[in-house]
Amino acid sequence: MAIICRQLSQGIFILLTLFSLGICVSELSEETCETLPSEVHLVKEEYDELGRLQRTCNGEIAVNKCEGSCKSQVQPSVITPTGFLKECYCCRESFLRERIITLNHCYDPDGLRLTNEGTNAMDIKLKEPAECKCYKCGDFSR
Repeated sequence: MAIICRQLSQGIFILLTLFSLGICVSELSEETCETLPSEVHLVKEEYDELGRLQRTCNGEIAVNKCEGSCKSQVQPSVITPTGFLKECYCCRESFLRERIITLNHCYDPDGLRLTNEGTNAMDIKLKEPAECKCYKCGDFSR
């Protein structure tokens, strides 16, 4: 049985028996939010002004991703309406970098490989994480 004693205000303490509330208490883990390299298979289709497929280009692209864990906690609270104070943090990008990627495997609508200059490759813009950090969940004001 875990017991927590919190000071609410000067001289007033609250004693909670966490076992009886069914709450599991554990030490906060280390933050491991990192910017990691990964590879994705990218497919881009190009259509004419009438909506007909002109070509499909694809390729394996090396991009960064955010991955890891951040310190989050839930603790009992007599101040919040739910009775718990939740502090949730998520691993997200802190800065996005724009890159131009070239897809070199292009095919016509019949699946034939395109070899003509100008149609055998396609450049696309891609935004990827340059840095990742822990942010308060739901906070999109970066």
